[in-house]
Amino acid sequence: EAQLVESGGGLVQPGGSLRLSCAASGFPFSTYSMNWVRQAPGKGLEWVALIFSTGDTTLYSDSVKGRFTISRDNAKNMLYLDMNDLKTEDTAMYYCAKDPWRQEGNRGQGTQVTVSS
Repeated sequence: EAQLVESGGGLVQPGGSLRLSCAASGFPFSTYSMNWVRQAPGKGLEWVALIFSTGDTTLYSDSVKGRFTISRDNAKNMLYLDMNDLKTEDTAMYYCAKDPWRQEGNRGQGTQVTVSS
């Protein structure tokens, strides 16, 4: 059974930075494309970023492009999201998810990111 455990969230001021981590187990991590998705209070899930299994291709939503960087370490079964120049609208619960990210059971429990002064 796939397990995904996110960490690294917290409270940060606008303009600040955070690094989210996701520890994966129970499935062949290095063969899956991986995603970060988020859910703001009162809103639906929003896809944020994707990285292919080999790490050589990344894609981002327009809302985070140029500010967030997704990366992975297949030797350690780890996924990362470096977030810079954070804005109040980035406040959300952040989840790592294996493809397909919308499928129930493919996401972790999440880590809360709050951007506020």
